[in-house]
This record gives sequence, structure tokens and C-alpha cells, in this order.
Amino acid sequence: MQNSATPTHCPYCALQCGMNLTPAPDGTVEVSERADFPVNRGALCGKGRTAPAVLSSRVRLTSPLVRSGGTLVPATWDEALDRIAEGLSRTRTEHGPDACGVFGGGGLTNEKAYTLGKFARVVLGTSQIDYNGRFCMSSAAAGGMKAFGLDRGLPFPLEDIPKSGCVILVGSNLAETMPPSLRFFTELKENGGTLIVVDPRRTKTAEQADLHLMPRPGTDLALALGLLHLVVAEGRVDEEYVRERTVGWEDARAAAMAHWPEYVERITGVPVPQLRETVRLFCEPESAMVLTARGPEQQSKGTDTVSAWINLCLATGRAGRPYSGYGCLTGQGNGQGGREHGQKADQLPGYRKLDDPAARAHVAEVWGVDPDSLPGPGRSAYELLDALGTDIKSLLLMGSNPVVSAPRAAHIEERIRSLDFLAVCDVVLSETAALADVVLPVTQWAEENGTTTNLEGRVLLRRQAVTPPDGIRSDLEVMHELADRLGVEKGFPTDPEEVFEELRRASAGGPADYSGITYRRLAEENGVFWPCPTPAGDAPAGDDDVHPGTPRLFLDRFAHPDGRARFVAVSHRGIAEEPDEEYPVLLTTGRVVAQYQSGAQTRRVDELNAAAPGPFVELHPRLAERLGAAEGDPVAVVSRRGRAVAPARITPGIRPDTIFMPFHWYGEGRANTLTNPALDPTSRMPEFKACAVRVETVRG
Repeated sequence: MQNSATPTHCPYCALQCGMNLTPAPDGTVEVSERADFPVNRGALCGKGRTAPAVLSSRVRLTSPLVRSGGTLVPATWDEALDRIAEGLSRTRTEHGPDACGVFGGGGLTNEKAYTLGKFARVVLGTSQIDYNGRFCMSSAAAGGMKAFGLDRGLPFPLEDIPKSGCVILVGSNLAETMPPSLRFFTELKENGGTLIVVDPRRTKTAEQADLHLMPRPGTDLALALGLLHLVVAEGRVDEEYVRERTVGWEDARAAAMAHWPEYVERITGVPVPQLRETVRLFCEPESAMVLTARGPEQQSKGTDTVSAWINLCLATGRAGRPYSGYGCLTGQGNGQGGREHGQKADQLPGYRKLDDPAARAHVAEVWGVDPDSLPGPGRSAYELLDALGTDIKSLLLMGSNPVVSAPRAAHIEERIRSLDFLAVCDVVLSETAALADVVLPVTQWAEENGTTTNLEGRVLLRRQAVTPPDGIRSDLEVMHELADRLGVEKGFPTDPEEVFEELRRASAGGPADYSGITYRRLAEENGVFWPCPTPAGDAPAGDDDVHPGTPRLFLDRFAHPDGRARFVAVSHRGIAEEPDEEYPVLLTTGRVVAQYQSGAQTRRVDELNAAAPGPFVELHPRLAERLGAAEGDPVAVVSRRGRAVAPARITPGIRPDTIFMPFHWYGEGRANTLTNPALDPTSRMPEFKACAVRVETVRG
């Protein structure tokens, strides 16, 4: 165990807040401020402050487990690894390589995500790999690629937000999901800028807004189109910018003009005067931004919705200019880097496309394999999980808990139970790990080195601060040992920096080019923004000839070959499942400040559990009155997929036609039992944010 403070980063959200860790004499780990890191300047939320609690052997796994007689029992590492290798090998022999599935996570470091993608394609030869980040910002990624030719969550640093004239924040409750980031919006207002929040609930974030729009869930696309209609009607289009820096405006304009204000008010419930005020506040300053999060993205039309908000930015000349533009607030700790380096179904390292022959040739050369040996694109996350037990017989899962986090979660649990073989690598015994045939205990954030890429595209170095308990191995060691057992003796190093050096070569020349980044630079510079190529684009840079990184994208040109941004013509369409007589209410889901994602780690921290002990159903007083429900009464929420029960939380800060449930819990309050897996046709994002339900009182 180290004796002095180690600068590192929080294991949770995509802010990747800086912190210092110091081992204490009693074996615990103390967290202290790291004011030099610009994203949080020392500030931490409760999750960050208590993160070392999960390092305790009291709550984490400390030994491999194998299933014997229906029960998970301790085993040696050799026994557990042999069991996994045998299970995967048997599946490949009997059913072919695509019967082996691999499921990763947006919390894995870049090194782990890179190696997992390589393991799936080189060792197993399977196309069936995806990750839970598909549920995070795949719609924003697809929209960004269409418009700009490149996807990076934020094309500018967070520090640019306070310098903007207006920010429209769509579907984000960052006061609870990313509390340290709220200061950027506080500073925005202190500087005279305006904050507009779009959310069907009056969240803690919405309370900070100068203007709060409360649309019906699933209507963000119509809202954005209505705003663009008004921009055109009021003569606020930046005609010179549109002419010089974009293509496709006429079709996008025609589509928007079909969404006149009164029509949009009927769809969204947002009054016309608020629509007009939004346009005025957005267009009058010299600079403005639109930032989206899961609200508009986790829809079966999420990509089109993102495109509509981007169109608003392009028409007003707000993209690719200082303190302006469209950005997405990435959710998971390495949600950005996790999708750049190969654990996504259709991608290779460097954000290359798996079906691009040149990309395949480049990566295959780095890996020392024949390009033709690499499988093609596989299933997206939900489709992969839905195929478990049928087409996919065995699954290797790292850093995810889909039994809680996937849509239609009870069905996904059934699919997982139907597998011939399941192996899980995790820090804790999650609800998904509890179903496995083999569970491997792996190192976590403070026990290893590795890189992550935060929501700004800033590549960061996490440093090892403590020694892991005896009997714990890293995910990289696991993949090395499994590759060896499955006949691939080389190419899977266990040292993170060695893996990163290979990642640099594999990413060189790709859209997400990390080739000019080194561990030394990350330590000295507090992170480096990608793209950061080497001068030649294909070899590591020397000390005297390095690229500075790219904090701000698109200021000179967009990433399409002609340098112009693309308008995408889109039109409103309804959600996949509209309310009816049997299911008359809309359910939307989200997070609370004291828990994180599936809760696998945060639910093991006493302080966080005291602050958020369980699920609840948030509903408007008028709906509660119709039900005869009082504050704290148990209510049942029923959809076409399942039933969940939780106490009522009654508030006027939600639309009367809408209820809200957080999704962090298993058991009878499991919100994702209810959610709709209807998929966006482009991003394959499920429609978490809107489905039809009915609410019933529960009588004792």
C-alpha cells in the first residue's frame, strides 16, 4: 500500500472528477480535494467522497466463485479460469464462434475496452460483442456522426459553458447526476447568460433555470422542430453561415416548417409563448449551446431528435464557433472512450468502422492477424441480450449488470438464466453475477493504472493508489490467461501501459486518434484531448514534436471530407407505445443523486443507502388524488412487460400525465421491468424514457 497521496479520478460518472487518495493506518483510504483538476476544482459529490468504501473486503468479491450443485462456492483461480475456457471452447466447437457472446461496460478503462474487443474478435472469433454504453449516448453519437462527421460528447471543454450567452439543457438533471458540473451553469448565469432546461419534471436542475419547459415525455423531437420553425419564421437564420459551412438546409427547413407553434404546443404541452421566448433567448446572444442527455436520446427516435437539436444550432450559426455548439453529456465514467476502441458491435479501435476494409487492414496489422479473419458487425446490446440462450449459448460479461439496467429487465434475466454458460468479471456480486457459472473478482479504479476519456474527450490517467487484496486479479490478467488457454499465447499483455502503447498504434489515423498521447503526458498535462495524432499520423511522437491535443473541435471545419456540416431533415413521430385506456400514464426513468446506474456498487455504501434507501414512484397530486394514494403509500406501476411496486412520492413538480421512477434497484421496485425495448433504427437505443403504464394502489 502506498504511503502518500496519489492523484487520480473518481470511478463513477463521465466528469471523472480529480481526487487524491491516501491510505490510512487503519486500512481505509482517505479522499481529499484535488483542486488542480479543471473539471471539478476539488469539488466532489457524495458518491465520489465515499467511493473508497467499495474497496473494502466487507463488500467486494475476494475469491473466484464457481457454481456447484446450484450454489456459487469459492474456487482457485486456475479452476475458475479453466472452467471459463472449457465453457467457451465447448460452445465454439458445438455451435460456432458466434454462439459466444461478449458484453462489456462503459466503466471499463480504455485499455480493458480495447483488449475486450480484441479478445472477442481474435481469440473467440465472434461478432457478438457490444456493451452497456449502447444504452447511454448511442443516439447522440449517431446524430453527431451524421451532422459533423465525428462523435465526441462535448466538442469543447466544460470551462466554455460559463462564457456562452445561452444554454438549452435538454433532458438532463445534472444537479443529481453530475453535481460538481452545476457550477459551470451557475457561473453562466453570474456572467449574464441564460439557462433553459427542458424536462417533464421540475428537478433540482430545472429549479436553477431562467426558463423551464415541461414537454410530454417523448416529444423532444417536435419541440426542437417547433423552435426551428420559429427561427425561420422570425428571420433569425444565419444565412451566411448556412451557405458557407453547411449542406442540406432546404430539406431540413421544409421539414421544420411543417411544425408550426400551435401544432407543437398540442404535441408537447409547451405553450407557444414559451416557445417564442426560448427562441429569443437562444438567438439574441452572440453565442449559445444546446446540450442533450438521456432524456431526448433514450427514445426509439433518439437519433432524429438529436439531429433536430443540431439543426437548430446549425441554422443559427451556433456550431463550430467559440462558446457555441451542440454537445452531449456522456453518462458513464468511460462512456466516451468505451465506444471508441472496439467493444461496440460495429467498431474497431480509433473509432474506425468494422466494415471498412482500410480500417480492418490497419487494425489487423497491429494485431498481427489476417484482416479476413476478423468477423463483421454483430448485434447491438439489447439484441445481443435478447438472443441469449437461443443463438448465443455462452456469455463473457465484464463491468455490467443488465439484470437491473437493461430494458424489459425481467425478460433479460430469463434470457441470462437460459444460457448454457455465463462468466462474469466484477468487483462485487451483482444481481447478474449471482446468476453466473463462474465469477471472477477483479481489481477496481484505485487498485490499478489505466486511462479513461471523460465527457469532454479529455483522456485521463487513473493511478494505482492501493494494493488490491490477495486473490484479486485485473481484467487484463483475466483476458491474458483465457487467451492462453484458448490457444492464443501472445498479444494480450497484462501491463496497462503496454496495452495503451498498442492502442496508440491501433488508433493512429482514425477519427479518435490517440497516437500522440502517452502516460507521461497524461500525468504531466492533467489529460490530453483527442484527436491527438503524431506528426506522421502512424507512429508515436517524440518528446520534441508533439501534438497539443484538440480541446475545441470544428472551429475551422467539420469532419466531413468537404469540411461542411450536414443538416438532417427529420419530422416528428410518436413514441413506440402511446398511452391508451388500459395504460393511460407515461413512465419516464432516471437517477437520483445518492445512487449510480444499476446500484451494484453504491448500494453497498452505508452513507449512500441512508440518503437513497430504495425506489419510489413520483406522481402529481391530481393523479394521486384519482388513485386515492397518499405520500408513502405503496403503488403498483404496470406496463405490458411487467409490474413494479414502490412508495408514492407526491409532488407538483411533474406533469399530471407522467410518473417517474429511478432505476437503481432490483426486487419488486425494479423500474426497468417496465421499460420498452423498442429500438431506434439507427443507434439501436432502447426507449427507456417513455412507455405507457397504469398506476394502481396496493392494498394490504
